Amino acid sequence: MDKQKLPNSTAVLILGILSIPTCCCYGVLGLALGIIALVLAKKDTKLYMENPEQYDGFKNISTGKILAIIGIVLSAIYLIVTIYFYVAIGQEGMMEMQQNWIEKMQQNQ
Repeated sequence: MDKQKLPNSTAVLILGILSIPTCCCYGVLGLALGIIALVLAKKDTKLYMENPEQYDGFKNISTGKILAIIGIVLSAIYLIVTIYFYVAIGQEGMMEMQQNWIEKMQQNQ
């Protein structure tokens, strides 16, 4: 009997991978991708546990789940830090800080 590939194994892996670099998009995009990956991973894990000899690709699910958790944690940290900065120094302070960074980068060139 030929093993079937789990339906969302590739999607979970890709979403888990993408959740890490997109955590810098104010934390929202990485958080969304990580949560979607975890939901799909849970569904496929349940399917695999019901009949493990029928399905292949569980390693992709495991790896994608780990990467999604890492992406969610990084996104949550980035989101919390961003909210903190907006509360602590306000939007004008954030814009001034960004402008200072741009000026320093231009001076270093």
